[in-house]
Amino acid sequence: MGELRAWTFTDWETPFVATVDDRIVGTTYIRKQDYYPLPEICPWVSGVFVSEEYRGHRISEKLIAFANDYAKKNGFDKTYIPSIHIGLYEKYGYRYLRDIVNYGGGTDRLYVKEI
Repeated sequence: MGELRAWTFTDWETPFVATVDDRIVGTTYIRKQDYYPLPEICPWVSGVFVSEEYRGHRISEKLIAFANDYAKKNGFDKTYIPSIHIGLYEKYGYRYLRDIVNYGGGTDRLYVKEI
């Protein structure tokens, strides 16, 4: 939640949160950049997280859909999600694009979705 407190967002970048009884149980962000040296790729749906006790309730799906609607309203026609997972984001309409290397030297998968 440090990014929310520090408010490091610029221009159209923004966080999205899911709440239950005024408690944040999930987050995601729309960002210009993520943890990858790829300035040509934008926007990123980043930091998708749901508290363990609320997993399985489609909260991440709703957060991603909300982020994609927001990106579309801001003139984008696709979004990107990095992940180590196979089969997760495909359920939300994303397709594998290619492997990418993060700033730490690790390899992740890059997914893209036309919105």
